[in-house]
Amino acid sequence: MTNLFGIFSIKRIIRRKIRKEVKRAFSRPNPTYNPSPQTPNLSNQTTVKSETPVVDTQPFSGKCYVIDGDTIAIRRTKIRIAGINAPELDQPYGQKSKWGMVAICKGQIISVYPTGETTYDRIVATCYLPDGRDIGAELIKQGLALDSPKFSGGKYQNLETEEARRKLTRRPYR
Repeated sequence: MTNLFGIFSIKRIIRRKIRKEVKRAFSRPNPTYNPSPQTPNLSNQTTVKSETPVVDTQPFSGKCYVIDGDTIAIRRTKIRIAGINAPELDQPYGQKSKWGMVAICKGQIISVYPTGETTYDRIVATCYLPDGRDIGAELIKQGLALDSPKFSGGKYQNLETEEARRKLTRRPYR
């Protein structure tokens, strides 16, 4: 009876793979292994622990990718539009809000001015189109989002439409 794998049996292939994995695991340096019996001197090292991450407030710009009605990404950085609250994708009017944002931003270079805050690993920022229009204001004018007076200070309150107030419910700011 002939072996289908020639001189290599399945057991031999498995043993070879295991040996390679073991060799690879032990060839990497282990940062937790300390060969000296003394404890390392950490008195000259300073570490800073912060409850909230420090966000750079320097403005930047670039083409954006729309994630939902109030979140975009520029250069793989997620940005939450400050002061507005659009429905989530799984809520009523969520898809409409996203596609409205796509229509506003498509092919444009967006200018981002971070506020220095973060929420759910997103930078909170005010964003502008090349002609100087505020993206948050545009979404509210079109009835695709509502003002969050707690965070905007009522900046967009006068732009809300009655229809938007009726169809979009005020949800917690996320």
